[in-house]
Amino acid sequence: MSEKTIYQQLREDGLSRRDFVKFCGLLSGMIGLEFTATGKALGAAARRDAAGVVAEALKSKTRLPIIWLELQDCAGCTEALSRSLSPSLSNLVLNRIAVDYQETLMAAAGVQAEEAKRRTMEKYRGQYVLVVEGSPCLGLDGAYCTIGGRSNLDILREAAAGAAAIIATGNCAAFGGLPGARPNPTEARGVMDIITDKPIVNIPGCPAIPDVTTGVIAHFLVMGALPKTDALKRPLAFYGHTIHDHCLRRPFYEAGEFAEDFGGQGAREGWCLYELGCKGPTTYNACSSLKWERGLSFPVQSGHPCLGCSEPHFWDGGGFYQGQSAPLAKPGSGATGLAAGAGVVLGAALAGANRVGKRAAGKKTAAPPKAD
Repeated sequence: MSEKTIYQQLREDGLSRRDFVKFCGLLSGMIGLEFTATGKALGAAARRDAAGVVAEALKSKTRLPIIWLELQDCAGCTEALSRSLSPSLSNLVLNRIAVDYQETLMAAAGVQAEEAKRRTMEKYRGQYVLVVEGSPCLGLDGAYCTIGGRSNLDILREAAAGAAAIIATGNCAAFGGLPGARPNPTEARGVMDIITDKPIVNIPGCPAIPDVTTGVIAHFLVMGALPKTDALKRPLAFYGHTIHDHCLRRPFYEAGEFAEDFGGQGAREGWCLYELGCKGPTTYNACSSLKWERGLSFPVQSGHPCLGCSEPHFWDGGGFYQGQSAPLAKPGSGATGLAAGAGVVLGAALAGANRVGKRAAGKKTAAPPKAD
């Protein structure tokens, strides 16, 4: 008996046709289908809009098998995913149409869980997507991280061998993260440093934004391939802009109004946090556009500087609260990154000039009148 298509499965689970159409529209927007050349070509050929292309794909494709490994991590990315509210895109993608094996969330444990993984690897060899959370480590041939008596390197290489693609979610899996901070005793690395013969996309962040992870999974589900990425293998649809580009405090940056301490007037009035160590100008992520908790807020909006957690070596990249400590060149970039870095330098210089001018104006205004 052939497997049910995703559409058939969703309808059997109680999803109405109206909700299915809404789901397809949400998916097409999440993966940026209507803005990609491939999506436009598919839509034009089928004479459909972006949601129609997604609907056609879900009606013809069966569920996407996913194996989700956790290596050196705190399970923070899984924790973030589990907090997605129902009925959310994350819930629909992960619970109804995707994950077969997830060590933290699945009901099975021990031998039964490992057997589920083995069956998935055999039945869907060359078809499943491998999601990795946490950093693999090379120290002592992987002995610093073992699961069931096997080293993390053996487990990772075994699962990667039959995968159609790999998604490294969280800074640990993408770049080594906190386990890779100096002196890095376990020799933690990013997945792409160890697996070099498979398509890989990185979803860095500490933790990764759940909607970004599910958005990439949805892209592979619909398009059959990973999305276009930057030089660090981050999907451009979500990492094409800095936190600074869409920050609500950006007008204060342009006006040269910077909070100087967390309890001062500037912090209370929502001024720019750049001088308190905010790395938003050089951090590429979707926090300031997608935000968290269904678009409610993100760290800078709630009064905390961006730590740059989606960049390589963010833990060793200078003090979190040191003003203007962020590196000004985009890591691993070419001309675009240098231009962006130059833009940041110029912006900082202009902002600094504005600030000096405003302070001078303020002092002039605040000076007491001379006595007669």
